[in-house]
Amino acid sequence: MTDVCSVKRRYLALWFPLLPTDRLRIQEGASARTTSGPPDAPLALTAKVKGALRLSATDANARALGIVPGMTLADARAMHPGLIVADMDEDADRHWLQRLAEQCIGWSPRVATMPPDGIIVDIAGCEHLFGGEAGLSAQAEETFAAIGMRVRMATASTAQGAQALARHARLPATDERQALRGLPVVALGLEDEATLALRRAGLKSVGDVASRPATSIAARFGADAVTALRRLLGEEHAPIDPLVQPEPLHFERRFAEPVALQASIAACFLDLLREAARALEERGLGGRRFVLTLFRSDGARHRLAIETGLPTRDPAPVLRLFDERIGTLADPLDPGFGYDRITLFLPVTEPLPASQPTLDGSGQEAAALADLIDRLSTRLGPDSLCRLVPQDSHIPEQAQLALPAIHARSPVHWPAPPEGEPPLRPLFLFDPPQPVEVIAEVPDGPPHRFRWRRKLHEVRLYEGPERIASEWWRRKGGEASGKGGLTRDYYRIEDVRGRRYWIFRHGLYEEKPDPRDGPKWYLHGLFA
Repeated sequence: MTDVCSVKRRYLALWFPLLPTDRLRIQEGASARTTSGPPDAPLALTAKVKGALRLSATDANARALGIVPGMTLADARAMHPGLIVADMDEDADRHWLQRLAEQCIGWSPRVATMPPDGIIVDIAGCEHLFGGEAGLSAQAEETFAAIGMRVRMATASTAQGAQALARHARLPATDERQALRGLPVVALGLEDEATLALRRAGLKSVGDVASRPATSIAARFGADAVTALRRLLGEEHAPIDPLVQPEPLHFERRFAEPVALQASIAACFLDLLREAARALEERGLGGRRFVLTLFRSDGARHRLAIETGLPTRDPAPVLRLFDERIGTLADPLDPGFGYDRITLFLPVTEPLPASQPTLDGSGQEAAALADLIDRLSTRLGPDSLCRLVPQDSHIPEQAQLALPAIHARSPVHWPAPPEGEPPLRPLFLFDPPQPVEVIAEVPDGPPHRFRWRRKLHEVRLYEGPERIASEWWRRKGGEASGKGGLTRDYYRIEDVRGRRYWIFRHGLYEEKPDPRDGPKWYLHGLFA
């Protein structure tokens, strides 16, 4: 029998040197919030240390100006008054590192975090699936670059060695052992006092420490220094603590003789659903996706999958959805000579706490709506039924998103106008906005009359302007339509016939390179 510790292991280390600032930029960009400055402005995160605000993290732009972690905020602002400052959030950074690690599970089932900014992936036996270590490293770099994370990577036969090379090696290591010995003593990962003591003793590199007897190193600098050295050089095994991934629920029934009767198959399926319900209840979970596979005795397989909008462990509605799914099949299920195995797989589950229904039956509307959405989505397809979900954006056409109703979460209450006030936005918008010809009394004033679809409309009343600026991260390149970098001035218009329109001027006169080329006008929506 082979000892698992004797198998040659290979580890891929990922180090995110700017994790706090990269995380903040990505999350604020996704939520349409800004750090109150242009994207190329230097960014620093601060924390209070002994009563003084000091920089805990800085981005690449700040470091290029000499603003580094450890400086006081006052000194950093003196060097660059335009420095953007935000609070350090270590909890958010840990959660973000956990999310990054979960994305690595597709490369290996053994992935561990090395806080505050590192990830270790055990790639032994799976690197060939991605073109070797070089191919896997390139794929990892491309994956995180697409997110917006800067990353450095290295591979080694130990997790500690791979992390040390990723953090401290200047060039890709051709000779792993020689590269590890050439690293500075800070690569051992010891406390600051122990690292400083090693340097004062003239031990500048890992090789210098390794050349001394272990007993003398332990006596002078502590046993931790010897342990760190042995683990770094691969002389002592240090297993990683991988992320715990719960195994998906899987249930199976095998038959000594193939089963072909519809009643027997339905009874077996109901029995599997009840077994799944008991397992889900023990875990406090509810299923969101159910996959039924029927294995025919001649080797053919029939696979049926259904999804639910809300987690459930009630067999009855799941059974009804499978009936709906079977009814939509172009070719009816043919058991042939019978099925010899039936499996039920639950790849997606969510927490489902116990709930107590009210005596008057209120609160059941959401469950009834979810059941209707499940049945229609199963019958017509998940993309045939959509739900508008509000988005955190001040750009009108980006303030909502159409998602499959079965995938969208619980409905969010839309902001309602004050009672008695007209709506601020039309219910439906034109996509794209309709161009109109506008005549205004003054160049930057409200419309006096406008022509839309070859018809002239005289303006009787107007309200505005409501100015909406573009996102700062789109000002340079613009949106796909080429209009992303301009300011919009919206007007609510009523013509002489009582019809109401939502019109905007796209751009300001000072934003145009040629003053004679005035801003364009568009009709974005109609009020009921």
